[in-house]
Amino acid sequence: ELYFKNLSKQKQKEVMEKNGSHHKLRVCVATCNRADYSKLAPIMFGIKAEPQFFELDVVVLGSHLIDDYGNTYRMIEQDDFDIHTRLHTIVRGEDEAAMVESVGLALVKLPDVLNRLRPDIMIVHGDRFDALALATSAALMNIRILHIEGGEVSGTIDDSIRHAITKLAHYHVCCTRSAEQHLIAMCEDHDRILLAGCPSYDKLLSAKNKDYMSIIRMWLAGEDVKPRDYIVALQHPVTTDIKHSIKMFELTLDALISFNKRTLVLFPNVDAGDKEMVRVMRKKGIEHHPNFRAVKHVPFEQFIQLVAHAGCMIGNSSCGVREVGAFGTPVINLGTRQTGRETGENVLHVRDADTQDKILHALQLQFGKQYPCSKIYGDGNAVPRILKFLKSINLKEPLQKKFCFPPVKDNISQDIDHILETQSALAVDLGGTNLRVAIVSMKGEVVKKYTQLNPKTYEDRLELILKMCVEAASEAVNVNCRILGVGISTGGRVNPREGIVLHSTKLIQEWSCVDLRTPISDALHLPVWVDNDGNCAALAERKFGHGKGVENFVTLITGTGIGGGIIHQHELIHGSSFCAAELGHIVVSLDGPECLCGSQGCIEAYASGIALQREAKKLHDADLLLVEGMSMKEEEPVSAAHLIQAARLGNARAGSILRTAGTALGLGVVNILHTMNPSLVILSGVLASHYVSAVKDVIHRQALSSAKAVDVVVSNLADPALLGAASLVLDYTTRRTY
Repeated sequence: ELYFKNLSKQKQKEVMEKNGSHHKLRVCVATCNRADYSKLAPIMFGIKAEPQFFELDVVVLGSHLIDDYGNTYRMIEQDDFDIHTRLHTIVRGEDEAAMVESVGLALVKLPDVLNRLRPDIMIVHGDRFDALALATSAALMNIRILHIEGGEVSGTIDDSIRHAITKLAHYHVCCTRSAEQHLIAMCEDHDRILLAGCPSYDKLLSAKNKDYMSIIRMWLAGEDVKPRDYIVALQHPVTTDIKHSIKMFELTLDALISFNKRTLVLFPNVDAGDKEMVRVMRKKGIEHHPNFRAVKHVPFEQFIQLVAHAGCMIGNSSCGVREVGAFGTPVINLGTRQTGRETGENVLHVRDADTQDKILHALQLQFGKQYPCSKIYGDGNAVPRILKFLKSINLKEPLQKKFCFPPVKDNISQDIDHILETQSALAVDLGGTNLRVAIVSMKGEVVKKYTQLNPKTYEDRLELILKMCVEAASEAVNVNCRILGVGISTGGRVNPREGIVLHSTKLIQEWSCVDLRTPISDALHLPVWVDNDGNCAALAERKFGHGKGVENFVTLITGTGIGGGIIHQHELIHGSSFCAAELGHIVVSLDGPECLCGSQGCIEAYASGIALQREAKKLHDADLLLVEGMSMKEEEPVSAAHLIQAARLGNARAGSILRTAGTALGLGVVNILHTMNPSLVILSGVLASHYVSAVKDVIHRQALSSAKAVDVVVSNLADPALLGAASLVLDYTTRRTY
């Protein structure tokens, strides 16, 4: 009230005039079950906190009012919300007909409630059959509808219900870029779509509870239980195949019993088949098993702590593929109920969970791991965007929906301030000399770039990386970019699965057995990917360069060293020990010069910048380097550039060295052609243009006739390492299939 009194009257007047009315916006929030309340509660708190703009009416129906599901309406009262109406709408039954009858009962009861409330707008969440009844009633009674989480794709009947509600709704709040694009493809009005993120992430990303151990002990019923040493299981019936989903639940419980870890099992949703699932639990003695605790409901704040510190979550709940990613907790997603959902690296899909052994194997793979946190579904700022969006609604606009039929504009993204936020990546390139960080857009544009000398020690280097990344992430807001993650390109051998540099090149000191993912992910709260610089160059070509759309190609980097990456059937090859595509160390001579790797006759020993510099120094020491038209300052170091300049000005010895280097590189390419048979070879780096002719000549002379048709081109990318690091983020496949 004090806030209301002190608020500028002019500000209130401006918002109300924008709404086309002279009264507060009357908002009805209808909640049906524990799951949708976890998404709606943050919005309800936001509305309640601004009484000068909004009047809130809360309608409770569905499983909230059923004792078997925990009477979860009580948590709404505990949150100090006044419940205007309670509607008993669930028809008890065990088949699909009960769901239909429940929808019908809700449709009978809702008109009287809505006539009494007369809301300006109703907020409906998700894809439950109760929500369909709410949206149908509101639409037929000419009440504006704001639908939360439309445009997503999952499985079962939920997809059909979700998209049906989308067609009834007037305004849409979606969580991901893909969902936004789906809404646009469904002909919804671009100006009425808000990409806000998931409201529950506002609470998830700010959830810090130092006393989480007391919550774990309370719900797992034991003083000896430890973080990361228990499982949370949440599985619902699949209404389009009830019999199979019951069988899958049996197999899941059998696997959990065999796995022999403390497990918290939550009761399923109110759906056809839920009673049969409960019978399965009781038949197997889950409620009395010493390793299990079966509960009807856990308050959301406590549930957050339980999944955040679990060793694994298993089941088919959308919570597993959405909210749990915020903590990097391993998830095993069973069956098809969430097919199509965008998921983070932490989710392992078991599509055909038809044997106990398969589920048990998945538990063995996932239990106890820790993945980078995922922000696919939100950045913690959804509620402020939604409230601002509500204030922008003009009640004088015609109620009748307009549909935007094809053609659809490309890349339409309207946020609440009518500003286009560009999805981008933070790209890091760790070279032998420089450390570079850049903000790179989805189209490959380097929006902002930072460059510093690469420190010589591990501590200084990591400190500088973190400092530059934090600075770039802060600047991203000012240049209107939304950072999706961090991609790192570095020299040496890399384990991209764990984000660890295994062995470094001699050019980067103190850079072996280094975990890059963990400290950067912890500092920025973003997912982090790491790969070798040669692999990153190949990824850059695949997304932005000559390799776009090419099924099989090879990229060779010709710079200080020689590296590269191999794309086979559109996928990057890493090898069994992450040593694939060390192309610079293909041996082309048995008694050639010594390489930095310790071997002899490698391509790098002939054609790298270091090799050319070595030969240039030999000529200079013998006073055979400089020719007419060349000059060097007394303290100027000899470099590969001097050798190239000398060859261009007619120095025969320098020219011979370059031809030998080009021949060595060409022989390496021939070996690659005979091994991988790519259709394209891309030469990248500062020396590429000097070698391309020699490589083509060697291929013409030495390659098998069936391999000679390969195209050899020079890369047109200015920053392949940075662009490749960015593509690790921008092209990352968020769904894994087991």
